[in-house]
Amino acid sequence: MRKQYTRTVAARILNLLLAICAFMALGACGEDKPVGENICQVYFVSSSETKVEQHFHEMRAETQEEKLDELLQCLATIPEKLEYKAPLSMGFQLLDVKREGATLLLDMDAAYLQLPVTTEVLVRAAIVRTLTQLDDINYVGITVEGSQLYDNVGRPVGWMKADQFIDNDGNEINTYELARVQLYFATEDGTNLIASYREKYYSTSMQRERFVVEELIAGPGSQAEGIYPSVNPDTKIINVTTKDGICYVNLDSNFLSVVNNVPTEESIYAIVNSLVELSNINKVQILVNGEVPPTFSASIYERNLDIVTTLKK
Repeated sequence: MRKQYTRTVAARILNLLLAICAFMALGACGEDKPVGENICQVYFVSSSETKVEQHFHEMRAETQEEKLDELLQCLATIPEKLEYKAPLSMGFQLLDVKREGATLLLDMDAAYLQLPVTTEVLVRAAIVRTLTQLDDINYVGITVEGSQLYDNVGRPVGWMKADQFIDNDGNEINTYELARVQLYFATEDGTNLIASYREKYYSTSMQRERFVVEELIAGPGSQAEGIYPSVNPDTKIINVTTKDGICYVNLDSNFLSVVNNVPTEESIYAIVNSLVELSNINKVQILVNGEVPPTFSASIYERNLDIVTTLKK
């Protein structure tokens, strides 16, 4: 297996060395502004290793295989100004690259496991966000010398896709931070709530409170078992503000439409319980088109754990 890795890597090194020459003549990866067509985003780790930064790159390659090699080279090229770090040049080696269908598997050497916990997740984020921009790559996996990669709490890290890392709408320069939040989704019959942890990157220009509400509206996802949407997925956020420990969530009228047999009161507490998990929030007021609906049982809500249950096995 090691010989196979060596042959594969040797061939890629030759291709990448040729690519380096082209980059020296045509410009480096990670320019701050797009300069032509075929622009993609390349994600790097900040010099402080606390967030992921997005930079533009103009692709020169034509075939999908050449484009992959070009993006891998970008991810491995140390920037001259040292304002950020290339995720594939952070003390470990890429041993092998395997493609199968819409999946891409990257195998790292054992030094990858020496990365600090936060840095390792940032490296994953940068790699996945960059490589899944290719039309034929939807999922990226990482192994270490052929073995399963585990996160800091012992959970296997499986196939990763772009929507695990949240983009911010608008024209701001996006940087990303890791958020691990506790969200409350519904049981199958809609009468109770179940807590579920979610770990994602979100734009630092987005309020974490809004991030929580957006994730609730997005639902638990098709891969989640035993938990169901607790908020109507057609709900639109008008605005979210926080003052003096109270979070004010203004939603459109779709919030009042019951889905999956989840009563509006349970939807309210799904939002309330999720938001008060944040350290800066004690209470929540939910508005619909700027007003408290007369059908609501209260004007301002506090945490309610009486309707929370555990997932039955």
